[in-house]
Amino acid sequence: MTLKPGALTLEDLQAIHRGGIRLELDPSAAPMIAASAAVVQRAAAGDAPVYGVNTGFGKLANKRISESDLALLQLNLIRSHSVGVGGPLQPPVLRLMLAMKAASLARGASGVRPVVIDSLLQVFNAGLVPYVPSQGSVGASGDLAPLSHMTLALIGEGEFFVEGKRRPAKAVLAEAGIAPLQLAAKEGLALINGTQTSTALALHAFLAFEPVLESALVVGALTVDAARGSDGPFDPRIHKLRGQPGQMDVAQYYRALLAGSAIRRSHETGDDRVQDPYCLRCQPQVVGACLDQLRHAALVLLREANAVTDNPLVFAEPDGEGTLISGGNFHAEPVALAADAMAVAIAEVGAIAERRIAMLIDAGVSRLPPFLTSDAGLNSGFMIAHVTAAALASENKSLAHPASVDSLPTSANQEDHVSMATFAARRLQPMIDNTAHILGIELLAAAQGIEFLRPLASSVALEQAHALLRDACPSVERDRYLAPDIERATTLVTDGALSRVFRTLTGLPALWIPA
Repeated sequence: MTLKPGALTLEDLQAIHRGGIRLELDPSAAPMIAASAAVVQRAAAGDAPVYGVNTGFGKLANKRISESDLALLQLNLIRSHSVGVGGPLQPPVLRLMLAMKAASLARGASGVRPVVIDSLLQVFNAGLVPYVPSQGSVGASGDLAPLSHMTLALIGEGEFFVEGKRRPAKAVLAEAGIAPLQLAAKEGLALINGTQTSTALALHAFLAFEPVLESALVVGALTVDAARGSDGPFDPRIHKLRGQPGQMDVAQYYRALLAGSAIRRSHETGDDRVQDPYCLRCQPQVVGACLDQLRHAALVLLREANAVTDNPLVFAEPDGEGTLISGGNFHAEPVALAADAMAVAIAEVGAIAERRIAMLIDAGVSRLPPFLTSDAGLNSGFMIAHVTAAALASENKSLAHPASVDSLPTSANQEDHVSMATFAARRLQPMIDNTAHILGIELLAAAQGIEFLRPLASSVALEQAHALLRDACPSVERDRYLAPDIERATTLVTDGALSRVFRTLTGLPALWIPA
């Protein structure tokens, strides 16, 4: 795959995240890389103080560094900033970090030599995974600690993960035939200033949530039929009057999923219920609003993946001259706000699913046997499976608290407002896991509800979803050890099995693409 600085697409980022590809830099980037590097080299040899080139960092910016110590300055920067803690970042996140950092530096506004970008791409293409602790960044002045650990591996002083074990970077690089990177003026700063960790974490969550959200529509539609709900609330005329794009699209998905259901036809007449509960009726309004937030987040993250976010920035001129200007592109507020919006959307998808489970087990509302068991009392059925779903939904409510509003000053008040973007993005993955488990429980409950309505059949799409579940989990005819079933059902939600039903049988595009 050709890495085109400033022109990465969401499909490119998906391929990088997935792995199994090699990256090569678009040759057209070479002139600007060389021009900006020349500007920095001249500044390093000059008398004027230039932040991060011949001065200290942060609060120490007024400390002038001699020319003979400039390389050591960059090396010490990486060493001193490699202070992360916590569990390691996952390989897909590291792949995104390596590729996005290379793409950012290759835009020719960071002043690094070509060898720096080559080093990032060599490590990526060798399939090497730097050891990077997940905690320690506040998402301003860049993701300093995690990017420092990544760079520490590139220079041969950090560690890589090899077959699940941490190994010294110097030995791993030697085995791969990659020379340790030797840093020149500004290059350490360029490598660790930037939002590539927080952006990678948010993209990782975004890509992981796509099959979960598509599965949520399949499971939600199955629940509509299990509860003998109306498809009237999905009428396009309702949603056109409001004009919210996600809402209109989600209603269209539900119409496609429910089309041809014999269960629906069976209660079109003679049903005395006037309206369904909100958890059925308002799915387009709720999930559609979540979809709109996720689509917006995708645009923000795509822009950030293509951005130059280090400091100072280099503006090279055609005549060979240039300027270094200090700014604040390293502040990850766009990522933090996008991640916070994603968190609320992820929590809400789980919250309305939990309400659908509660509705299904309530015989007075669903008109199904209590707790979805034919011998309630002797059997508890889905009583406590719902409790688990409620616990997970409540946990997500706490995790959805916005991280971006919780700034703490750092660096002796020089960096006095920070974004907390890295935590904002990192906390998304456990939230996705919680929502996926809620949907796994709902899938089991809805499938059980459908079976109480036999011999009536649901739609072709929903019957295929039901069959997928029954291939993994038998019907719950009496109480049994249910936790393994929940895990198997959740796997159908997360691994794309239900998502493939959604796309294949509805004939509709992926959720992230407006229908």
